[in-house]
Amino acid sequence: MTRNPSNLRGIVAMLLAVGLFSLMDGGLKHLASHYPPMQVAAIRGWSALPLVLLWVWATGAVATLWRVRWGLHLLRAGLSIAMLSCFAYALARMPMTGAYTLFFVAPLLITALSVPLLREKVGPRRWAAIAVGLLGVLVVMRPTGEGVFTWAGLAVLVAATGYALSAIMVSVLHRTDSSQAMVFWMIGMTALGAGALALPGWEPLRAEDAWVIAGVGLTGFLGQVAITEAFRLGEASVVAPFEYSALAWGLGLDLLVWQVLPDAWTFAGAGIIVASGLYLIRRERVHVEAEHP
Repeated sequence: MTRNPSNLRGIVAMLLAVGLFSLMDGGLKHLASHYPPMQVAAIRGWSALPLVLLWVWATGAVATLWRVRWGLHLLRAGLSIAMLSCFAYALARMPMTGAYTLFFVAPLLITALSVPLLREKVGPRRWAAIAVGLLGVLVVMRPTGEGVFTWAGLAVLVAATGYALSAIMVSVLHRTDSSQAMVFWMIGMTALGAGALALPGWEPLRAEDAWVIAGVGLTGFLGQVAITEAFRLGEASVVAPFEYSALAWGLGLDLLVWQVLPDAWTFAGAGIIVASGLYLIRRERVHVEAEHP
C-alpha cells in the first residue's frame, strides 16, 4: 500500500473543521435557548450566505450555479432545513455530548442507506457493525430508564437521518454539479425556506446575539472549507475517524460553558457507536485496497 504524504495535513484540516463546527454548534445551542428551532435554522443559513457568495465569486464558479439538478437541490435543502431545525431543538434541551453521541449514528445510516439508494453492496460484517452501533443508540437513550429517550433525543436521530440522506445525495450530485453549486444552493435554499417557515413565529433578534450570529456564520463557513480540504488532501479512511474528536469538543463546551456532564451510560453508548463507526471505516479501506491493490 502506498502511503499518502498528505494524510497528516488532511488530519490537521479535519481536526480544525471539527473544532470550528463544534464552536458553531455551541453558538446554535445559545441561539436555540432564545429563538424557535426553525428561526435558528434560518439564522444558520443567512449568516453563512454572504461568505459563500464571496467564495463562489473568488473561485470563478458563478457560471456553474445554474447548470444543476434543481430537483435534487430542492430535496437536499428540505433535508437541511429539517436537520438544522431538529438539531437546534435538541441542543436547546440536552447537552452537546449527548447530542453528538446520537448524531454519530449518521455514518452507520449512510452505509445502510447506500444499499437501496446507491445499489452498493454491504457485507455481513458491516451489517453486524451497523446493528452493534444501533445497540449503542439504545444504550444512550435507554427507553426503559432515565436516558435521553425524549423528543430531543428523537430529534437528533431525525437530524442524523437527514444528514445521512443528504450525504448520499452529495455522491449523486457530485457527478454533474460543482462543489460551489452544492454549497451555495444548500445554504441559499435553506436560508429562504427556513426563513419563510419561521416567519409566522419570528422573534426579534437581540442586539447582544449579533456576535453569536456572526460567529455561527464564520465558523460554519470555515468549517465547510476545512472539511472539504481534509478529504481533498487525505484518504477518507484516514481522516474520517478524526470526526469523532467532536465528542471531546462537546464534553469541553458542556463543562466550561453549561457546567453539565453526561452520565456513564452516555459514555458507554458513545464508545459502542464510535467503535462501530471506526470498524466500518476500516472495512471500507480493506474493501478499497482489495479492489485497487
